[in-house]
Amino acid sequence: MTIKNRAEFVRRFSLTPSPSVNRQLDEPLRKRLRPAAVLIPIVERPHGLSLILTRRSASLRKHAGQISFPGGRYDKTDGDLLETALRETEEEIGLPRSQVDVIGRLHDYPVLSYFMIRPYVAFVSPQQALVAQESEVAEIFEVPLADIINPSNHYVYRIRKFIYDRVYFIPWQHRNIWGATAGILRELAEQLQPDQKSHFKPLN
Repeated sequence: MTIKNRAEFVRRFSLTPSPSVNRQLDEPLRKRLRPAAVLIPIVERPHGLSLILTRRSASLRKHAGQISFPGGRYDKTDGDLLETALRETEEEIGLPRSQVDVIGRLHDYPVLSYFMIRPYVAFVSPQQALVAQESEVAEIFEVPLADIINPSNHYVYRIRKFIYDRVYFIPWQHRNIWGATAGILRELAEQLQPDQKSHFKPLN
């Protein structure tokens, strides 16, 4: 099902039960994970809903050049993880929190770089051109939400179990969205279209 507008998105996101997510975390590993948060920014356009993503700077020590959501690690000055997501979004892409309407969140998502990421879903209404923080963000771009949550565009590579037993890939134009970003988008797709969650294309 194509989700074209905000009302339809909110209805499905609010009413669809959260899918079961199996995170293979033992207690020693869980204790090593540091809190972080990202924003999943959705904007209404004449053609429908779009998702704002970033490409990380090639000079970064971790996840250089990867497609990601705006966000980052929790700072002790943050009141909570939502504050982290809003602060990092404002710093990374110049989007003030006054232009962000948070409507919910997905499951916490552990990653191999020893962060536990909390994804917040929000509608945003930028009143100005977004500006990338040069030290961290190489590019800001949009993708149609309908394309990115379409399970027929999702590929999976099975791995030996660590935290997960698979890695998702979502190609879009000349870009390849993978890793935590693709995994979080996969969960968003399952949240919105639970009847299609078993459809994906294996890479191996």
